[in-house]
Amino acid sequence: MSIAKVIEIVASSEKSFDDAVQQGLAESARSLRGISAIEVTNWTADVENNQIVRYKVTMHVAFQVEHSTSTH
Repeated sequence: MSIAKVIEIVASSEKSFDDAVQQGLAESARSLRGISAIEVTNWTADVENNQIVRYKVTMHVAFQVEHSTSTH
């Protein structure tokens, strides 16, 4: 049986939406093991002087739940 847990994160980049997704995944991978999927649920951007200055994505990150094999 395989069980996954899903968390929601918000990531941003001054370069692009794609970079925001990549940054969010890279940062998530620093503290989560077994990431199996991501779903981008929202795309937004901060605008100043009619120019996009920051791209933001809201993502669901799915990762495998690890089961302990010890029998306490």
